[in-house]
Amino acid sequence: MVNLYIVKIKVTTVAATVKRNLYSVKIRAYKLRMARKPNNAKARVRPAAKRATPARSGRKPGVPRTAAASEESPYHHGALRDALLKAAETVLERDGLAGLTLRAVAREAGVSHAAPTHHFGDLTGLVSELAAIGFRQFNAAMAAAGAAAGHTPMEKALARAKAYVAYAQAHPGMYGLMFRTERLDMKRPSLHEAAEASFAGLAGAIGASRQEQISEQALSLDQAAAIARAWSLVHGFTMLLLDDRLSDILRRLPKGTDVETLLDAMLRSTVGRPPGH
Repeated sequence: MVNLYIVKIKVTTVAATVKRNLYSVKIRAYKLRMARKPNNAKARVRPAAKRATPARSGRKPGVPRTAAASEESPYHHGALRDALLKAAETVLERDGLAGLTLRAVAREAGVSHAAPTHHFGDLTGLVSELAAIGFRQFNAAMAAAGAAAGHTPMEKALARAKAYVAYAQAHPGMYGLMFRTERLDMKRPSLHEAAEASFAGLAGAIGASRQEQISEQALSLDQAAAIARAWSLVHGFTMLLLDDRLSDILRRLPKGTDVETLLDAMLRSTVGRPPGH
């Protein structure tokens, strides 16, 4: 038994010695391989440069890297803000103002819940920027309609009014938001500027129909009454139309009479009156 114990000790000792020697051999072999390799930094640079060809990288020949990155990433260099506003408009038109929340917008845009807060601060900031976009679209539609209409002030005024109603029909959620002052920050520069441009367009159209120059900053009572009358007329008609409250009137009219015909008749009886009438 003693001899067997001694043999086991010797075998264990030999095994440990062999293991140490084998480890030393592996270390020397590793160092030798590393010594034979070229500089690692240079070796990495060459393959990377080789891979960065237009065909492999997805960039078009001659297109700078920053431009290519903008095409590949929809949220590159500030595009996330525009994406969030687009998502907000989608949510607004689909779910209404009640469904427009920061979380809903983030989900629609496919980004983190913190993204809208980072760009707009809070929901008021977001809807105010969205309303500014609405006013700009609204103003552009009316300006284009007026420019494409006939030469008389009456024709231009009618065209603008019809464009007003048409925009609201095409974007009912956005139109409703634009006139929800309690939800908006009207002091926000972008919204204030867009709303002022809208009023300037209205005042200019009324001034042209009355054949007089109207200052946006100082109105006479008669001028203010003319502007308020025209705005109330078109806005009221639009809200009744969006709420489906004109259907009862329309069904009582001669067959073939549509909303546009009714609007045209209503406007012609009130727009373009000379001063004092």
